[in-house]
Amino acid sequence: MYAVIKTGGKQYKVAAGEKIKVEQIAADVGQEIVIDQVLAVGDGAALTVGTPLVSGASVKATVVAHGRHDKVRIFKMRRRKHYQKHGGHRQHYTELEISAVNG
Repeated sequence: MYAVIKTGGKQYKVAAGEKIKVEQIAADVGQEIVIDQVLAVGDGAALTVGTPLVSGASVKATVVAHGRHDKVRIFKMRRRKHYQKHGGHRQHYTELEISAVNG
């Protein structure tokens, strides 16, 4: 059984036992959270699609860790104008372990 969830403005296809990295969630390490924004639930050939959410469906997950992704380098330049600008960004993430998909 799998589900398509929405968190942090993105969509993820998850199944029980998987680990995913999502946008940072305000939860402690080891805490169990319930994600109720489920867009679709699939079980074999059967697929239930919500309008926009599947009513009664939820996904239980445990917070494994918090961290930061690798740095993204930003370099802006205008040729022949002596303009160069350097920057960077590191996005925070929360690693979740999916424990159950309730459809």
